[in-house]
Amino acid sequence: MRRRLTSTSTGHAPITPYTPAPGAPAALLARLRADRRAQRWVPAFEQEWTAALEESHRTFSPAALYDVVQVWQARLASTPAVDAFLASDRDGVRVREPGGDPGRRR
Repeated sequence: MRRRLTSTSTGHAPITPYTPAPGAPAALLARLRADRRAQRWVPAFEQEWTAALEESHRTFSPAALYDVVQVWQARLASTPAVDAFLASDRDGVRVREPGGDPGRRR
């Protein structure tokens, strides 16, 4: 009797559900270069991209590359909200005096 092979029995890596558009990495890098944080973010992206590229060559899977693109797209998408939060000066942290009782109101 012959057994049918399934993707789980062959040892293949699972397919990543997120697949960026073919030009997404280049477009993302252009957006990073245009951001005011470019001096820090571009080298960080390039370092993560290089590591993901090496992993992709080693594993024959583009999943690491897709992850880098997805994470950096999310970072860029969230920057307006983070900037607005920081500009509002309302981080929800109450400052208390050193040595004060946190349970007692003044």
